[in-house]
Amino acid sequence: MSFKPQIKIPATYMRGGTSKGVFFKLDDLPQAAQEPGEIRDQILLRVIGSPDPYAKQTDGMGGATSSTSKTVILSKSSKPDHDVDYLFGQVAIDKPFIDWSGNCGNLTAAVGAFAISNGLVSDERIPQNGIAVVRIWQANIGKTIVAHIPITNGEVQETGDFELDGVTFPAAEVVVEFLDPADANADMFPSGNLVDTLEVPDIGHFDVTMINAGIPTLFFRAQDLGFEGTELQEAINGDAELLARMETIRAHGALKMGLISTLEEAKVRQHTPKIAFVSGPQQYLASSGKAINEQDIDLCVRALSMGKLHHAMMGTAAVAIATAGAIPGTLVNQAAGGGNRTQITFGHPSGTLKVGAEAQLQGERWLAKKAIMSRSARVLMEGSVRIPDIV
Repeated sequence: MSFKPQIKIPATYMRGGTSKGVFFKLDDLPQAAQEPGEIRDQILLRVIGSPDPYAKQTDGMGGATSSTSKTVILSKSSKPDHDVDYLFGQVAIDKPFIDWSGNCGNLTAAVGAFAISNGLVSDERIPQNGIAVVRIWQANIGKTIVAHIPITNGEVQETGDFELDGVTFPAAEVVVEFLDPADANADMFPSGNLVDTLEVPDIGHFDVTMINAGIPTLFFRAQDLGFEGTELQEAINGDAELLARMETIRAHGALKMGLISTLEEAKVRQHTPKIAFVSGPQQYLASSGKAINEQDIDLCVRALSMGKLHHAMMGTAAVAIATAGAIPGTLVNQAAGGGNRTQITFGHPSGTLKVGAEAQLQGERWLAKKAIMSRSARVLMEGSVRIPDIV
């Protein structure tokens, strides 16, 4: 019996924020995978090592968590006044699907660096020393993101002293601006309300802020869901019954937001919406053992990604937190103490994060103008990935 040999695909393994992923230039993919569809998905699933019934992704590049089971495809931008088109795929670990419905805010921090290093940004836009402003078209959600990439001697500066909770080692700071992060074709609050009531059969009814900024997100009060608001991963991720209950709540929230038409669809749309819970500022020990002091934060936030409590905070969810925090009356704003806020610092399982946002009320509709946060990124490995030839 003969088998096809493995093929090599040029790729770069990068950390962006608190996530890792495999980055590809679009024209480096096999021809059949340069268009969306089943072949592209099959190739990327094999690269990451999914579906894996053992949930380890041992035979691929994935790290067996939602933060490390990611793929990125980049190309020169087809949009005016943009440098690079960015497409993100969230790869399921134990199921054979890739969710293309949303962005990854953490990996966004690595997009600009990759684009510069791989010739996707025009030379005249890259200073010899200073900050390169990379204009990114986020193709999943149709939004503009601006990344500020430090440059030294004409090359991306990756090392530095910027520390990001959830990442062990310091690196260079990358400032990321999410412009008009809400859905321009719909109300940022799908129901038109800052707070709604979500009815979940056999579980209960809950106050919820449903917002579409950065990524569709459902915010609940921690106490309403039976949480303290300071939980770490081990308190939640080992409880299958609890995770199933949270997924049921998320599915009903997705239905109420209009993201799906039947509850069954939630099974293949695990990336969005996110589900999060908030509480007022509290003292706790982060997962690293670092003491988080109540007076250093405005509120506590915990969020689930792909069915598990996230070890830190998803970048796109941080955009949602920043935006909701800037709007008086949302559950996020209430937890932070209310009032007008353009910047908040929240506590998450790995530490703290400061985020900023600008939002305006026009008539009866809230509009998000911008959300800003700092991240870091660096190349971990570059060269080629190998997979069995499946084309």
